[in-house]
Amino acid sequence: MDVLAGLLDGPRARGAFLLRMVMRPPWSVRVEDEATLCVLCMTKGEAWIIPDVCEPVLLRPGDVAIVRGPGHYTTADRADREPTALIGPGGTCHTLQGEPLAESMSLGVRSWGNDPAGSSTMLVGTYQMKGEVSTRLLDALPDVVHLSAETLTCPLMPVLDEEISRDEPGQSVMLDRILDLVLVAALRTWFSRPDAAAPAWYRAMGDPVVGQALRLMQDDPSYPWTVASIADKCGVSRAGLARRFTDLVGEPPMAYLTGLRLALAADLLRDTDATVEAVARKVGYSGSFALSAAFKRVRGISPQEHRTGQAPANGGLPKPQQHSPEGRSDATLEP
Repeated sequence: MDVLAGLLDGPRARGAFLLRMVMRPPWSVRVEDEATLCVLCMTKGEAWIIPDVCEPVLLRPGDVAIVRGPGHYTTADRADREPTALIGPGGTCHTLQGEPLAESMSLGVRSWGNDPAGSSTMLVGTYQMKGEVSTRLLDALPDVVHLSAETLTCPLMPVLDEEISRDEPGQSVMLDRILDLVLVAALRTWFSRPDAAAPAWYRAMGDPVVGQALRLMQDDPSYPWTVASIADKCGVSRAGLARRFTDLVGEPPMAYLTGLRLALAADLLRDTDATVEAVARKVGYSGSFALSAAFKRVRGISPQEHRTGQAPANGGLPKPQQHSPEGRSDATLEP
């Protein structure tokens, strides 16, 4: 499994908010849904995305945009159009004065807009996920990723367009998976661009030594890896691996493994009823005490506090980790 696939494998769409938006000018919609990620696919006409924090982006037919949350943005037929509708958390929709619009603008199953024959049609897929396996990925993205139809060849967009208005058994699951595939295709295209400023861990996948080390940890994060055992599998010295890994990824191997394990644990704690002990063993810790110590050290809260949504005392900032010369994160504790 490559690193990009691994990061996307955990927090997949689960009952994602999906709709087809059909609009006739003039129109402008303010989006303040606090979503983690939103995928916008333009199938007909044009639309502007006007983020609060960066320059507007014009979408044409076949274009895809990925908007990184929880920032707010406006989408409209013109970049200077004032909003007349507001999308809030959970997909709620109302005017700026608070009057509900969900019924008056409903155009059928997962379809919404001001005119069923409108000149602009956009498919919207919103990830409300709280999973944290994708933290490294989300942090690597700009506020808006824009891929033109000429850049992105994605045969799944017509499939999503066809399936989004169907109301059949299992339709929600099918749409989730199609949305996931559209997202993966878009991200893969984005990261392959020379101007994309791909994160260090993504670029490091092309290195014959560090790429193999990343795949070993990603494929089996619960294995009792050490720098020495990874180096042996990669056919290099322990010091050589530690130095090369740190240079390319930006952190030592065991620090990377710690982050991967804790991200997996965070997802399991939020999304399952498994005990802390069971989660610890599943992600490579000897027991609940070892996981709790690592969780507290790195994230500033206990696994149980994370599960119940309590904020860390330091405001959510990760605690700095002490790295040994051999690349082990806090060498006195398990990674």
